[in-house]
Amino acid sequence: MNDKVKKFQNLSFNDFKQLAKDESLNCYEKIGFPTEYRQAKEMAIFSDIRTKLPLLEQRGLRVLEVGPGCSELALMIINLCEHNGHELILIDSQEMLDLLPNKPFIKKISGCFPQNLTDFLESYKNKIDIFLCYSVMHYIFFEGNWFDFLDQAVGLLNWGGQALLGDLPNHSMRQRFFNSPNGVAFHKAFTKTDTEPSVQWQPTVQATQIDDSVILASLMRVRAAGYHAYVVPQPQALPMANRREDILIYRP
Repeated sequence: MNDKVKKFQNLSFNDFKQLAKDESLNCYEKIGFPTEYRQAKEMAIFSDIRTKLPLLEQRGLRVLEVGPGCSELALMIINLCEHNGHELILIDSQEMLDLLPNKPFIKKISGCFPQNLTDFLESYKNKIDIFLCYSVMHYIFFEGNWFDFLDQAVGLLNWGGQALLGDLPNHSMRQRFFNSPNGVAFHKAFTKTDTEPSVQWQPTVQATQIDDSVILASLMRVRAAGYHAYVVPQPQALPMANRREDILIYRP
């Protein structure tokens, strides 16, 4: 793992507050990515989000994004919601929200979802048509309570609502990829070295990593609560499609 990547490992909610205030960082670094991981790639991510959340193309719905950050992707979501007449709720740190535009259709809520948002959770129960959380869930897993987040998120969905928990780094998926010839070749090309990727293939639970067991347990939990839930791949055009995947949730 190179130093650029290590810099953004295991960030906390408070760490992101500090990144948001650091004027030496660009918009990608403020949201925890080396520039080359996101620059010129966010349009492809946006296109994939629109494909997986087709309700975004309708009009006059209520959209909630948890952890929008401040990069171009957040602005794309904002512009789409404005164009389609959606109400947009953004939940993030105040420092991050201050970097996004203020518009009449946007409601900004400062906080770390779902902690300390009891009033919001009660007021919007069964009232969110589209729930989006992208490139954030691994921080929830590291610092917060994954299943509480999951339970509270689906509890907000309206009948017929959709949720996308996107860009989940699956440790098991990563190990499978880098244990393959394609993964070795990718690693050498990316690092511009002839070194082999570090892979320790052990079918055991990784305490600090999202893995197959977490992904599949999440599907079972959401389905048991009365929702449809699916794990879906990312298109190859996305920057980390070979080791990340998404969870789609529908309320029938």
